[in-house]
Amino acid sequence: MTTLKVGIADYETMKARTMRIARGEERQGPDDPKVWFTSTESFAQVLSAGNRELLRTIAERAPGSLDDLAQMTGRAKSNLSRTLKKMADYGLIEMQPGEGRRLKPKIVYDRVSLDLPLIDGTERKAAGGRS
Repeated sequence: MTTLKVGIADYETMKARTMRIARGEERQGPDDPKVWFTSTESFAQVLSAGNRELLRTIAERAPGSLDDLAQMTGRAKSNLSRTLKKMADYGLIEMQPGEGRRLKPKIVYDRVSLDLPLIDGTERKAAGGRS
């Protein structure tokens, strides 16, 4: 498996960067984050201890469906569905076809690397750092 590099940036910063890339004014580098969170709080919520345990269960026990995962974890199916959708939105898991019409969760990454600037770009430039 591979490492998912994530970054933290507010919505306006992410939108401005996306527009610069779309206009060809900036290129996405190979070391740039692939997924962005709008706050450290949202990052922490998605990758809470309970959710990391859920990812471990999926990786180790390979449930064949959401029902199987609910039985394995003791979590309500509706709760799992919401959590897995959010994880899929961030690219942490994929929901793949299972038996019949069932979907089964599959882990995509085995690690996450966080790129977290401690100061914004203008302060970095003023401080002589790279932007």
